Amino acid sequence: MSKEMLINAIDEEECRIAVLDNGELQELYIERASATYHVGNIYKGRVVNIEPSIQAAFIDYGLPKHGFLHVSDVTPSYFPDNVRSRGAQKPPIQTILKRGQEVVVQVTKEGIGTKGATMSTYLSIAGRYVVLMPGLHRVGVSRKIEDETERRTLRDLLEGLDRPKNVGVIVRTAGLNQPKSELQRDLKYLDRIWKLVSERIKTAKCPSEIFRESDLVVRTIRDIFTTDITSIHIDNAEVTKRVRDFLRVTMPRYVRRVNGYEGKVPLFHKYGIEEELEKIYTRTVPLPCGGHLVIEETEALVSIDVNSGKFRKESNPEESAYKLNAEAAKEVVRQLRLRDLGGVIVIDFVDMRADKHRRAVEDVVRKELKKDRARSKFLRTSRFGLIEMTRQRMRPSLERSSFMECPHCVGSGLIKTPESMSLDVMRQISLAASQDDIYQIEVTVHPTVGQHINNRKRRALVRLEERTGKQIMVIADPDVSQETVEFHCQDIRGIRLKFNPRELSRKQREQLLQKLRQDKAGKKPEAAKEKPAAPTKKDKDTPEADEDQAKQETKTKKKGKPRRRRRKKKATVAAGPDGDSMKPEPASAEPAAAGDEETAAQPQGASDQPKKDTKARKGRPRRRRRKKKTEATDAGGDDKPAPAEED
Repeated sequence: MSKEMLINAIDEEECRIAVLDNGELQELYIERASATYHVGNIYKGRVVNIEPSIQAAFIDYGLPKHGFLHVSDVTPSYFPDNVRSRGAQKPPIQTILKRGQEVVVQVTKEGIGTKGATMSTYLSIAGRYVVLMPGLHRVGVSRKIEDETERRTLRDLLEGLDRPKNVGVIVRTAGLNQPKSELQRDLKYLDRIWKLVSERIKTAKCPSEIFRESDLVVRTIRDIFTTDITSIHIDNAEVTKRVRDFLRVTMPRYVRRVNGYEGKVPLFHKYGIEEELEKIYTRTVPLPCGGHLVIEETEALVSIDVNSGKFRKESNPEESAYKLNAEAAKEVVRQLRLRDLGGVIVIDFVDMRADKHRRAVEDVVRKELKKDRARSKFLRTSRFGLIEMTRQRMRPSLERSSFMECPHCVGSGLIKTPESMSLDVMRQISLAASQDDIYQIEVTVHPTVGQHINNRKRRALVRLEERTGKQIMVIADPDVSQETVEFHCQDIRGIRLKFNPRELSRKQREQLLQKLRQDKAGKKPEAAKEKPAAPTKKDKDTPEADEDQAKQETKTKKKGKPRRRRRKKKATVAAGPDGDSMKPEPASAEPAAAGDEETAAQPQGASDQPKKDTKARKGRPRRRRRKKKTEATDAGGDDKPAPAEED
């Protein structure tokens, strides 16, 4: 098995690195000069905002988009002293950081779309064999090294190294089977870099860049190059010299494997890489057996469908499905590496009934994922034949780096037909013609839409002009997209007016909703309309109001009390112990004047009476009215004698 590395750097605007395994493309790295790479860079930034709801802070580090710092990526050195002394779990981020505070952060993930870069205060400087982690006090081994014996051997080597104080060290996969002297030399090189970084942190202003990661060529050779790679071909003389200088410092024994390429045929064309690159950008990926993959990428989800296509080699459908899925599993993981797809990934394999076949396909996926540098996790095959997995996205996907959103379909992949667009344009023209201030309407559309309107909608336009008295013109412009409609309206004096159908429709809808809300708020129930108005103070003083009030009280008493109880009270009031009407004695010696009912009911000496009797009289209006009637009759002198004045 032979592995080769091809570096295409002849164009200053783009650098491409491909790794071939037996002539098949396995890894691809592309970096353009217009898209600056920030992962690994160290910055001195300032906290501009803290979001307790998501336990994150946003950092201004000198670039247009602020970085994202989660509380899990904050080192204990930023904790308050009381929390640090207790050694408890991490406190909320609002107690760790404050707005305006300066922090030293490192970019761990590039920003994608509208999202800013992901950052961490756990700093690390990568070398060829080890990774230096300032602020930590532990040593570790890369998780890619799974053999427990090898991990224990590397840990023993790390313990024997001359390590700087307050610095942690992690051995990389490339450090496996390396002597102690190589690890020590790499560690000293990283320690010198960290001392320079420490001095810059003390003197640099905020925000500013403290440390910049190496370029793509040096970074890829440092991280990807292994002893399995037999040769490195570079088509740029300057880059070739830089790679050799780097290898002389880090891996002197492999300098002879670097070869400069000066052939007439471009490097990637000679090895057939350009054809492979075209397949990466397609939605369908063919398989050697005759089947194919369908890859759909969204914002946070990637779906991969395995189709059998023309694969019909086995008579047994179960065996046929297993062989197809086993081949597809290898290609799926390869496409994930080449396209750098990340997030949630769902793979829909062809259904298999045998459990042993499902486990075998899972083993193929697990084996291929070991070749991938990105961290990933996957679940077992579900009942529907799906494998769900997550993969760390190392950088923006190749598709998003190489393509832009279509201005015609806006990324949907579909546009309206000329007939549909014509109907929409006619509705918008009718809306414009309904405006009183608009006299002339000029519509610019795509030629296919304009042709359909002028041929199929000519009579409708004429009728609309005759009915509204407006002038309507449809202009075809080949420079606009098929879904573009531009309106240029004027009034009768030729002054241009602004007309936006969507905005106008929205305003009219808001006005309609507002009117409906007002009508609903102003509408009164029928019961409220029939209810008589409350009498004013002036009305209460009139004799008619007194009679109405007395009738109303009588009705209320009749409704509220039983008939038998009412008769009993009537008899009690009518007959006294002597057979006459019961009357309260006057409080004063002076009798009431004839016809003065108010004075007789409330004599001047009433203030000497107990308040209890007054309240009792107020609670019995029926007795009071009869009393008034009796006193009025006595004042006339017809039936009963009036009280003697002498008494």
